[in-house]
Amino acid sequence: MDVETRLSLVLRYPTEEVITVDELRELFQAGYRLNHYIGFEISGFIHVGTGIVSMSKVVDLQKAGVKTTIFLADIHSWLNNKLGGDLDTIRRVAVTYYRETFGKIIETLGGDVNSVEFVLGSDLYHHNDEYWLLLMDLTRHLTLSQAKHSLTILGRKMGDSIPLAYLMYPPLQVADVFALGAHIPHGGLDQRRAHILARQVADRVKFYPLTVGGKRVKPVALHHKLIPALNITTKPSSKEELSELKMSKSIPQSAIFVHDGPEEIRQKIYRAYCPPREVEYNPVLELLHLTFREERKTPLVIRRLEKYGGDVEVWTFGELEALYREGKIHPADLKNAAAEELTSLLLPIYRHFQGPGGKLLEEMKNITISR
Repeated sequence: MDVETRLSLVLRYPTEEVITVDELRELFQAGYRLNHYIGFEISGFIHVGTGIVSMSKVVDLQKAGVKTTIFLADIHSWLNNKLGGDLDTIRRVAVTYYRETFGKIIETLGGDVNSVEFVLGSDLYHHNDEYWLLLMDLTRHLTLSQAKHSLTILGRKMGDSIPLAYLMYPPLQVADVFALGAHIPHGGLDQRRAHILARQVADRVKFYPLTVGGKRVKPVALHHKLIPALNITTKPSSKEELSELKMSKSIPQSAIFVHDGPEEIRQKIYRAYCPPREVEYNPVLELLHLTFREERKTPLVIRRLEKYGGDVEVWTFGELEALYREGKIHPADLKNAAAEELTSLLLPIYRHFQGPGGKLLEEMKNITISR
């Protein structure tokens, strides 16, 4: 596969940005096998934003010849008091529900789950003196201002009352990039600040320097789009604000979970924010965009009554977006199409958790209820 084809796989939807494309092209041209990683906090159920959006890029990277790694961040989750701050529960959920669900999603999207490396944070850190030396080395190169700047909007608003554990989070994220040898750290746009820090210190870290062919390089940061929460009432004023208004595991009505059934999907999309003619930060349109990643073999059919012009066939997302912006597609008709398409996409995952994965899903439900 030539370099430009590999690049096109990395850059296609739902990629939002690559920092930088020229650096990635040079790494591909050098012909070395590159390493990727994406990290996840262990908390509630996996939704479409966490699962389908993130894993679609993992599959793209596989197809582009990149070694992919999913980092199950149990220690980070513990620091953030996920699942009640119970580290044993966090670890159990990481290696059972999270690992199995991500694996099923990758399989559903046409990827190779056997070629993905799953790494539990505790395993990476255990008896690893060099990791802790790397973390201490990073604190020598980072300022308090940089650490605070890399926090979420909520964390920055807390000021001096912020828990010290939160300030440990950015250095840990940066250390993970180098300890995992990740030439391509990947995440949603909300991970951008931590990845920028990794790029800023790449030339100075003593332990686990990132190299290609013996030459030290900076990590190339890959960020995918964030799916807006279904229950937002107005569009965000910026991409950063969207990080606080994205789908959330902790707010069930804001998200479609990957194991939701057809009726749950339909009801959630029926209630979703979808103003007429508005294409920016429209969660229903974003969900439909996922179904246009590959060239369609059949058109998307927007069902309409004859008195409104009858059914419309759409072959590209650009065409769909233009029709909606022009008011030629009603929000209700768009929602019906989104529910049908998403139900079809998620059906293999839904069936898995209705069958062999049912016990695991039930255990996860009990854990989240108790928290």
